[in-house]
Amino acid sequence: MKPEEVSSAIMHEDSKALERIKGIGKKTAERAVLELKDKIGKQSTDTIVTPGKTYTSSVKQDALEALLALGINRQQAEQNLSKFLQAEPELQLEDLIKKVLKGL
Repeated sequence: MKPEEVSSAIMHEDSKALERIKGIGKKTAERAVLELKDKIGKQSTDTIVTPGKTYTSSVKQDALEALLALGINRQQAEQNLSKFLQAEPELQLEDLIKKVLKGL
């Protein structure tokens, strides 16, 4: 799924759409919707748009909360987030989460 599709599924509480993502089951999809719906709604007010890129004021914190909602160990998530952000400080939220999940 594209990042916009994930955001839309969360905003519309469409856990079935999230279940189509490899590794995401029914309970995880429902939990992600429950815990991230408010964050996705706030994202539009916290977002700074520049040509071709979108940044939130707290990408690392948002990514950490998303990873914790998916059941990732906090220490592991923080270490991997720091590692990827040091290497590529301008990563978008969705790309950062993907890299951390692949790196686990």
